[in-house]
Amino acid sequence: MTNMVTEIIAFLLTISGWVLISSTLPTDYWKVSSVDGTVITTATFWSNLWKTCVTDSTGVSNCKDFPSMLALDAYIQVCRGLMISAVCLGFFGAILALVGMKCTKIGGSETTKARITCLSGLHFILSGVCSLTTCSLYAHRITSEFFDPLFVAQKFELGAALFIGWAGSVLCILGGFIFCFSVSEGFRMREYSYNGATSFLPTQNKKSPDGLHKDAVDQSSSARHFGRNAYV
Repeated sequence: MTNMVTEIIAFLLTISGWVLISSTLPTDYWKVSSVDGTVITTATFWSNLWKTCVTDSTGVSNCKDFPSMLALDAYIQVCRGLMISAVCLGFFGAILALVGMKCTKIGGSETTKARITCLSGLHFILSGVCSLTTCSLYAHRITSEFFDPLFVAQKFELGAALFIGWAGSVLCILGGFIFCFSVSEGFRMREYSYNGATSFLPTQNKKSPDGLHKDAVDQSSSARHFGRNAYV
């Protein structure tokens, strides 16, 4: 019962993290133009992994998709690949978790379900690591340009999508470790109960050599006694 509750908690954590990670892909504000040192702001620039936009003082936004994938900066291409990998790993991890959890009726024997659950935890851990790497790489690029005194172009600050991605990554990694820990704990409990049963059985049937000799003497004496009185 305890392992089942632990698996349900881990499933809720990982699904919440996966939803947060998936929501960062269409989110617009990965980076927002900085207003540091600016007295009058006439436009706000912001962008994500797919497009760059500008919003004027009247609230009208104009967006432009990145025209060519091969012409993009290398860090954006890496971030795209890692985020898509994180979403796919989380999706397959959720399917494996539904099959392997003890509260479901599919998946086969307990050993098979435990292995599937552990594999699901590894999927979620990898998903969280991919998302965490993406957000950290993107944030490092923003901060390095912001604090570079020789960088004269438009400087940006961290957007809301990065914080959402960090939160989702932590939840996925935490839930994945809980999945793996609950499975190892279940294996440890079954191994302990099995060893206890095997150590108990020999102690019941164990007899000393003196006891065996005594039983043999008693059986021979009773046989002789029966032979003497058989025809009386």
